Amino acid sequence: MSADEHSKVGSLSAPQALTPSNTMSTSIPLPVPEPNADSRAYWAAAREGRLTVRQCLACGERHFMPRGQCPVCWSDALEWIDCSGFGTVYSLSIVHRAPTPDFAAITPYVTALVALEEGPRMYANIVGPGALESVIGDRVRVVFERRGEAGMQIPQFTRVAGQSGGSAA
Repeated sequence: MSADEHSKVGSLSAPQALTPSNTMSTSIPLPVPEPNADSRAYWAAAREGRLTVRQCLACGERHFMPRGQCPVCWSDALEWIDCSGFGTVYSLSIVHRAPTPDFAAITPYVTALVALEEGPRMYANIVGPGALESVIGDRVRVVFERRGEAGMQIPQFTRVAGQSGGSAA
């Protein structure tokens, strides 16, 4: 790595936080999910701007990631339910070093484990104003990032104004 590249990676001055209006646009070719039989309905809902999770009809457990069986009782009697789109930051990390070259243009960025109001936790990025100031306990709401040519939308979260948690969950 050249000295110029090294100083760029380590620089934290005035980072460009992503906002819903400039959220990782198609000008940056980021990876696009490839839906499978278990996740096809999830991604179809995301294209419509809806966040969904699975609920087991046998035991009532709600869960995320999309899968064909309940992770609690192993029943395959599942339904999709719409979520409110609100949650709380349970854990987070600010990524300063891109995991692959695709992500280099958007560092630093925040990846977080969000506890949804409906119970499940899911990983996503926190984007928008103040994203880099996110803390555990922050209240967040879902926004959708358009990615790829086929209209794929990726659920991300943005902080809810005036509702910083600031304490461990």
